Amino acid sequence: MKNVYFIGIGGIGMSAIARYFKRKGMEVSGYDRTPSALTDALQEEGIGVHFTDDPGFIPKDADETLVIYTPAIPSDNKELTFVRNHGYRVVKRSLSLGEITRGQKCLAVAGTHGKTTTSTLVAHILTEAGDGCSAFLGGISKNYGTNLLVSEVPTVVAEADEFDRSFLQLYPAVAVITAMDADHLDIYGDLEHVQEAFRAFASQVSGVLIKKLGLPVSSEDTKAKIHTYHFDDPAADFHAENIRRGELGHYTFDLVYPRGVIKDITPGIPGWIYIENSIAAAAVCLVHGTDPEAVRHAIGTFRGVLRRMDVHINRPGLTYIDDYAHHPQELATTISSIRGMFPGRKLTAVFQPHLYTRTRDLAPEFAAALSAVDKLILLDIYPAREEPIPGVTSEIIFKDVTAPEKVMVTKEELLKTLSEERPDVLVTFGAGNIDRFVEPITEMLEKE
Repeated sequence: MKNVYFIGIGGIGMSAIARYFKRKGMEVSGYDRTPSALTDALQEEGIGVHFTDDPGFIPKDADETLVIYTPAIPSDNKELTFVRNHGYRVVKRSLSLGEITRGQKCLAVAGTHGKTTTSTLVAHILTEAGDGCSAFLGGISKNYGTNLLVSEVPTVVAEADEFDRSFLQLYPAVAVITAMDADHLDIYGDLEHVQEAFRAFASQVSGVLIKKLGLPVSSEDTKAKIHTYHFDDPAADFHAENIRRGELGHYTFDLVYPRGVIKDITPGIPGWIYIENSIAAAAVCLVHGTDPEAVRHAIGTFRGVLRRMDVHINRPGLTYIDDYAHHPQELATTISSIRGMFPGRKLTAVFQPHLYTRTRDLAPEFAAALSAVDKLILLDIYPAREEPIPGVTSEIIFKDVTAPEKVMVTKEELLKTLSEERPDVLVTFGAGNIDRFVEPITEMLEKE
């Protein structure tokens, strides 16, 4: 196979695989709907990217070309239709990732939230400790500036995505499940089917399954040995004790695990949620065989993931954090973590809902989570791959929010609204194109 062609190359998971095949010496190119920082980076790395749905860009030699597509691409996409009708081998992203990980020791991180930070931290611990790994990540690591790590060591860290049941293409030796909340209900229908898919994933784990304490997965669902983890519940096999909060929201804790205690771990990122993510990642690495002292050191040098509790400004009187949260449970957890970091300060949140179906299915839960801030600035829904649904707008969240202050604005009005607000602690939330505002907001706040 000489060429690998990607339909939807700008997606975070797709771009990691594109980079992988480029590193392997293949000719790599692809289509995406809109330019982004990620497509710019791919082009700088010598990967051809175009933004018009035109089969003319596809390599002509079908026998020498593998086509990989994301399920987020609409079925009437001209390029996808062309390759299906002209003898190309066409596979989903998940199948490609499954094929790459076979024959290696796969360490997988699954969960409706928390998986990107946790998998990136696992990869960082193994790299920093000298164990080594390749890694396919769902975000850009701030330590390495990429979503792909490549190593000669036959260990691969993979983010196991439940969207479209993608994670059922993975057969991990060690896996962690961080959460099993109702999400992607356009695919699953209800929470019961979400949980059923996670149990099917658990059945494919061959060695050790680490699950957050209380998740509905049991020894009946998997042949793997099950361990549990939790923020601070002593009933869990891996948990924190002696938790201390330091300056500007950083925490230090001791990690209790089946073979002892690792003292004085201080995650490189502030917020209590990083304690829980660190415990899950440490559990994977300790089970894998990483030295406990190396785990402690690496957690301290972790710089996080772009758009995951991403601190842009943090000084007395002004804090600005950007976060990818787009599910009610993610919002609730992150808001709680920020409250713990900055007690008594006014918290202003900007939220851009992502997908009409998710907004429709979870509007009451979104309203409840967002009611925990002091002021909500709510934007219009970002549609991504979806067509509008009659009656589904941001208003169905907004009307039930009970925060002391709330306002709905368009993206065009956002910067003006924030300049009048003079926020104390500001957080921007969303998985759409709200990331385009991070730099302008940071610059505006720094000037003030």
